Amino acid sequence: MVVLNSAITIDCLQYCNWSRPIFDQMALGGVDAVHVTICYHEDFRETVSNFETWNRYFQIYSDRIVPGRTAQDVVEAKKQGKTAIIFGFQNCSPILDDIGLIEICHQLGARFMQLSYNNQSVLATGCYEEEDPGITRMGRQVIKEMNRVGLVIDMSHSAEKSTLQAIELSERPIAITHANPSAWHPARRNKSDEVLIALAESGGVLGLSLYPHHLKDAGDCTLETFCRMVAETVEKIGIEHIGLGSDLCQDQPDSVVAWMRNGRWTREIDYGEGSASASGFPPQPQWFDNNADFPNIRNGLENIGFTSAEADRIMGGNWLDFFQRSFGPDS
Repeated sequence: MVVLNSAITIDCLQYCNWSRPIFDQMALGGVDAVHVTICYHEDFRETVSNFETWNRYFQIYSDRIVPGRTAQDVVEAKKQGKTAIIFGFQNCSPILDDIGLIEICHQLGARFMQLSYNNQSVLATGCYEEEDPGITRMGRQVIKEMNRVGLVIDMSHSAEKSTLQAIELSERPIAITHANPSAWHPARRNKSDEVLIALAESGGVLGLSLYPHHLKDAGDCTLETFCRMVAETVEKIGIEHIGLGSDLCQDQPDSVVAWMRNGRWTREIDYGEGSASASGFPPQPQWFDNNADFPNIRNGLENIGFTSAEADRIMGGNWLDFFQRSFGPDS
């Protein structure tokens, strides 16, 4: 376990339109690490191009961000007053049908990969499919290889049976980086109690989402309502399995939603979460508009009764411990 002398803040999912103002807001909010999406539907070469883009960001904004490949990188970033950027894929498209690319992606710096993004993939079923046959033949082999190299299995957008099977098949704890309990708000991508309990029993971590479609009352969800949901989830699965995964898409144009939902797999408009009349990004809650607002969540947690030490775990301590256990090769 990595030991810190002070609290740490980790957000385990963002897909923002990256810029200096956003990185400055991370500093204002005391955000020590962010899991950044660098693939939705891209193939391997396109994903490598996204790695290249981030290498330029690390040069241009070296006063604000550093690469994050280990838990220790997060600790060092905090000491330097910077934010560690951890890369992840929201789909398995970069590995194509080549299991050898898993290790290559890990060597390039990827630390999370979802087995499916809403649709059926070559590995698992997405949460928008009508039928969920579960983990595929290739999926079983990919889980073994991801376990071996230290690429974390993320089932945030996957369907119920596939998620439960991934938890059972994986010899290392998996993550659900950005979702909420469906018992609290029945969004299609939020997770059942059965999934959450299985995740916790296997040692995994849930990143609670601040994306309005995942919240009760959407952008009108209050800080107290969100924090009481956190408390209810802690009662259900234990505090050591709870973190944050905001799913913040700050400063993205609404046209980006079309890429996220449609990629190149359809010529029709797939609205995904939310109504067809509101296909763009929904408004964020006033208390969480950008990265500078993370202290509001800590204050909200303490205001409803969490101790400072408990808030530390939820704000980032649990993710840090998970990174320490998960990002290296299987011993």
